[in-house]
Amino acid sequence: MTIHSGAGGTEACDWAEMLTRMYERYAERKGFSVEITDILPGDQAGIKSITFFVRGPFAYGLLKGEAGVHRLVRISPFDANKRRHTSFASCDALPDVEENINIVVNDSDLRVDTYRSSGAGGQHINKTDSAVRLTHLPTGVVVACQSERSQIKNRAKAMKVLKIRLYELEMEKKRAAIEKRYDEKGDIAWGNQIRSYVFMPYQMVKDHRTDFEVGNVEKVMDGDLDSVIDAYLEYQALKKTKR
Repeated sequence: MTIHSGAGGTEACDWAEMLTRMYERYAERKGFSVEITDILPGDQAGIKSITFFVRGPFAYGLLKGEAGVHRLVRISPFDANKRRHTSFASCDALPDVEENINIVVNDSDLRVDTYRSSGAGGQHINKTDSAVRLTHLPTGVVVACQSERSQIKNRAKAMKVLKIRLYELEMEKKRAAIEKRYDEKGDIAWGNQIRSYVFMPYQMVKDHRTDFEVGNVEKVMDGDLDSVIDAYLEYQALKKTKR
């Protein structure tokens, strides 16, 4: 999973960190493991972007519907005038594929950059260029990894994420062909936001695809996503049945 903060500066970065915590707590409830492979902290608070693996039975099947834009409405703790702010963060969920996936990445198609890790990790990780950023030139896909002390290990993990993203690009092409075939672009295409989390002037989490609502936003932010995720999976199953 990858989370990026949207426009809004510190408020959006804080929202991205809140979403990360929400998924970490959800994984904890499910008995899943979470491994952070790359993180870019915000300038003042929160995070600009983060990539992490969630591993467990049916993890991708449960979390694939979280891909999209998530909207937050609240009184910003960073606003001295206590005004209400709207923030956005995007989430991407991709399947963890096997090492022998049929995706060929030529060295000539890669630009490899190394840099010092921006996260915690002790003296070694701060003094060596162990972090690795891979840019796939034909597609423009960029991935990075800084979770390991070894540059070799970081490159291997970054390459794995790159193959996953390239695999997903191919899957998107196939899905687009299916959508065109059924002529349901208006129904299937994602809007500007898939879900809203409202703290003020009332409390509610609403999924705009299913119209499912939860009144206890704090409970959802604490990782209780079962009802929201189940509603989306039922919605998708119903759509397939209608086809």
